[in-house]
Amino acid sequence: MRQADVSRDTLETRITVRLNLDGSGQGHFVTGVPFLEHMLDQICRHGLIDLDIAASGDLHIDAHHTVEDIGITLGQALSTALGDKKGLRRYGHAYVPLDEALSRVVIDLSGRPGLQFNVEFTRATIGNFDVDLIHEFFQGLANHASLTLHIDNLRGENAHHQAETVFKAFGRALRMAVEADPRTADRIPSTKGSL
Repeated sequence: MRQADVSRDTLETRITVRLNLDGSGQGHFVTGVPFLEHMLDQICRHGLIDLDIAASGDLHIDAHHTVEDIGITLGQALSTALGDKKGLRRYGHAYVPLDEALSRVVIDLSGRPGLQFNVEFTRATIGNFDVDLIHEFFQGLANHASLTLHIDNLRGENAHHQAETVFKAFGRALRMAVEADPRTADRIPSTKGSL
């Protein structure tokens, strides 16, 4: 079973992530950051993964540490659940529209952390959620899952739509990348022999 249960405990946050890559799209979140929970639900539903996240953090300051540390811990859980990466497709991509907005996400489970984040949000906040934190979430995730991640919002006028297309596309691209490839079930999809 491709599952992981990971905790992160710092002076700023306490995070627990339970992940099942072969789930049915169920999510349960208690983070204190409602907009992020809405976005995490997109990853679950469109990636067909099960994800439980409990977080407590210094929200009296702002949501930065909580959002970033959720990304870090989710990245650690993803890395653990993937194991040696034998038999995976490795690459995933998705284009997702929502009304006027369109985003593209491309993933390589490369073993090399990297993020290209090209999203120009049309406003600085969605409700009281600072859109800069979306970059921080994906940076933490890419670094700790050791994956290469390209995120591009190609168009959009509504910041909520822009964000939602990014998270939906990430879920779909992740679903493709972690899918089993029956033709390579006994080997790692790399000329190096490791990822």
